Amino acid sequence: MAVGHTYRTNEEGIRQLKNFLTPIGVEVIVVDLPHYKGTEDVFHLMSILSLVDKDLAVVYSPLMPIRFRNQLLQMGFELIEVHEDEFESLGCNVLAIGSRKCVMVEGNPKTQAALESAGCQVFTYSGLEISIKGGGGPTCLTRPINRVV
Repeated sequence: MAVGHTYRTNEEGIRQLKNFLTPIGVEVIVVDLPHYKGTEDVFHLMSILSLVDKDLAVVYSPLMPIRFRNQLLQMGFELIEVHEDEFESLGCNVLAIGSRKCVMVEGNPKTQAALESAGCQVFTYSGLEISIKGGGGPTCLTRPINRVV
Protein backbone atom coordinates (compact mmCIF):
# COMPACT_ATOMS: atom_id res chain seq x y z
CA MET A 1 0.00 0.00 0.00
CA ALA A 2 1.29 3.45 -0.87
CA VAL A 3 0.54 6.46 1.30
CA GLY A 4 1.48 10.01 0.44
CA HIS A 5 3.25 12.07 3.08
CA THR A 6 1.69 15.49 2.53
CA TYR A 7 0.24 18.34 4.53
CA ARG A 8 -2.93 16.23 4.80
CA THR A 9 -1.21 13.01 5.95
CA ASN A 10 1.24 13.50 8.78
CA GLU A 11 3.89 11.28 10.44
CA GLU A 12 1.52 10.21 13.24
CA GLY A 13 -1.17 9.11 10.80
CA ILE A 14 1.37 7.16 8.78
CA ARG A 15 2.72 5.53 11.96
CA GLN A 16 -0.79 4.44 12.94
CA LEU A 17 -1.46 3.08 9.45
CA LYS A 18 1.78 1.06 9.53
CA ASN A 19 0.99 -0.28 13.02
CA PHE A 20 -2.39 -1.46 11.78
CA LEU A 21 -1.31 -2.97 8.43
CA THR A 22 2.17 -4.38 9.04
CA PRO A 23 0.98 -7.18 11.39
CA ILE A 24 -1.39 -8.45 8.69
CA GLY A 25 1.39 -8.56 6.08
CA VAL A 26 0.75 -5.32 4.21
CA GLU A 27 3.87 -3.36 3.28
CA VAL A 28 3.31 0.39 3.53
CA ILE A 29 5.29 2.49 1.05
CA VAL A 30 5.61 6.09 2.22
CA VAL A 31 5.79 8.57 -0.66
CA ASP A 32 7.11 12.01 0.27
CA LEU A 33 5.29 14.48 -1.95
CA PRO A 34 6.41 17.98 -2.96
CA HIS A 35 5.20 21.25 -1.46
CA TYR A 36 3.70 22.07 -4.90
CA LYS A 37 1.02 24.75 -4.28
CA GLY A 38 1.51 24.99 -0.53
CA THR A 39 -0.06 24.05 2.74
CA GLU A 40 -3.61 25.04 1.82
CA ASP A 41 -3.75 22.96 -1.38
CA VAL A 42 -5.34 19.50 -1.48
CA PHE A 43 -2.43 17.95 -3.39
CA HIS A 44 -2.14 14.27 -2.50
CA LEU A 45 -0.80 11.00 -3.91
CA MET A 46 -3.84 10.43 -6.09
CA SER A 47 -3.21 13.83 -7.68
CA ILE A 48 -0.30 12.20 -9.53
CA LEU A 49 -1.22 8.51 -9.60
CA SER A 50 -4.29 6.49 -10.59
CA LEU A 51 -4.16 2.71 -10.78
CA VAL A 52 -6.32 1.33 -13.56
CA ASP A 53 -5.20 -2.29 -13.35
CA LYS A 54 -2.90 -4.46 -11.27
CA ASP A 55 0.01 -3.49 -13.52
CA LEU A 56 -1.09 -0.21 -15.15
CA ALA A 57 -1.02 3.29 -13.69
CA VAL A 58 -1.74 6.78 -14.97
CA VAL A 59 0.95 9.11 -13.61
CA TYR A 60 2.14 12.69 -13.73
CA SER A 61 5.90 12.13 -13.48
CA PRO A 62 7.03 15.80 -13.14
CA LEU A 63 5.63 15.83 -9.58
CA MET A 64 6.36 12.19 -8.78
CA PRO A 65 9.29 11.35 -6.47
CA ILE A 66 11.96 9.47 -8.43
CA ARG A 67 12.31 6.69 -5.85
CA PHE A 68 8.56 5.93 -5.94
CA ARG A 69 8.37 6.09 -9.74
CA ASN A 70 11.28 3.66 -9.96
CA GLN A 71 9.59 1.39 -7.40
CA LEU A 72 6.48 1.20 -9.57
CA LEU A 73 8.59 0.30 -12.60
CA GLN A 74 10.49 -2.35 -10.61
CA MET A 75 7.13 -3.80 -9.50
CA GLY A 76 6.23 -4.26 -13.18
CA PHE A 77 3.86 -1.35 -13.64
CA GLU A 78 3.38 0.15 -17.08
CA LEU A 79 3.08 3.91 -16.67
CA ILE A 80 0.78 6.04 -18.78
CA GLU A 81 2.21 9.55 -18.66
CA VAL A 82 -0.19 12.48 -18.41
CA HIS A 83 0.92 15.30 -20.68
CA GLU A 84 1.66 18.63 -19.00
CA ASP A 85 -1.28 20.36 -20.66
CA GLU A 86 -3.71 17.75 -19.26
CA PHE A 87 -2.60 17.77 -15.63
CA GLU A 88 -4.63 20.78 -14.47
CA SER A 89 -7.72 19.45 -16.29
CA LEU A 90 -7.54 16.33 -14.07
CA GLY A 91 -6.05 14.04 -16.72
CA CYS A 92 -4.35 12.06 -13.96
CA ASN A 93 -7.54 11.57 -11.95
CA VAL A 94 -8.87 8.35 -13.46
CA LEU A 95 -11.27 6.05 -11.63
CA ALA A 96 -10.93 2.30 -12.21
CA ILE A 97 -14.34 0.64 -12.23
CA GLY A 98 -12.91 -2.69 -13.34
CA SER A 99 -9.74 -4.14 -14.80
CA ARG A 100 -8.73 -1.66 -17.53
CA LYS A 101 -12.18 -0.10 -17.42
CA CYS A 102 -12.17 3.49 -16.21
CA VAL A 103 -13.89 6.85 -15.94
CA MET A 104 -12.26 10.23 -16.54
CA VAL A 105 -13.15 13.86 -17.16
CA GLU A 106 -13.61 14.59 -20.87
CA GLY A 107 -11.18 17.00 -22.49
CA ASN A 108 -7.99 15.00 -21.91
CA PRO A 109 -7.61 13.38 -25.34
CA LYS A 110 -3.91 12.47 -25.04
CA THR A 111 -4.40 10.59 -21.79
CA GLN A 112 -7.60 8.98 -23.06
CA ALA A 113 -5.85 7.81 -26.24
CA ALA A 114 -2.93 6.41 -24.23
CA LEU A 115 -5.34 4.51 -21.99
CA GLU A 116 -7.20 3.11 -24.99
CA SER A 117 -3.88 2.11 -26.61
CA ALA A 118 -3.11 0.17 -23.43
CA GLY A 119 -6.35 -1.77 -23.86
CA CYS A 120 -8.56 0.24 -21.53
CA GLN A 121 -12.22 0.96 -22.03
CA VAL A 122 -12.65 4.65 -21.15
CA PHE A 123 -15.87 6.40 -20.18
CA THR A 124 -15.84 10.19 -19.95
CA TYR A 125 -18.15 12.78 -18.47
CA SER A 126 -18.45 16.54 -18.75
CA GLY A 127 -16.75 17.64 -15.58
CA LEU A 128 -16.52 21.41 -15.99
CA GLU A 129 -18.94 22.23 -13.17
CA ILE A 130 -18.54 19.33 -10.76
CA SER A 131 -14.88 18.44 -11.27
CA ILE A 132 -12.80 21.21 -12.84
CA LYS A 133 -14.32 24.06 -10.82
CA GLY A 134 -14.44 21.93 -7.69
CA GLY A 135 -10.94 20.51 -8.06
CA GLY A 136 -12.05 16.89 -7.76
CA GLY A 137 -12.15 14.27 -10.47
CA PRO A 138 -13.93 10.92 -10.55
CA THR A 139 -11.77 9.34 -7.84
CA CYS A 140 -12.67 12.23 -5.53
CA LEU A 141 -16.39 11.98 -6.30
CA THR A 142 -16.77 8.31 -5.43
CA ARG A 143 -16.24 5.98 -2.53
CA PRO A 144 -16.36 2.32 -3.55
CA ILE A 145 -17.88 0.10 -0.87
CA ASN A 146 -16.87 -3.18 -2.45
CA ARG A 147 -14.41 -3.63 -5.29
CA VAL A 148 -13.61 -7.05 -6.73
CA VAL A 149 -10.25 -7.24 -8.46
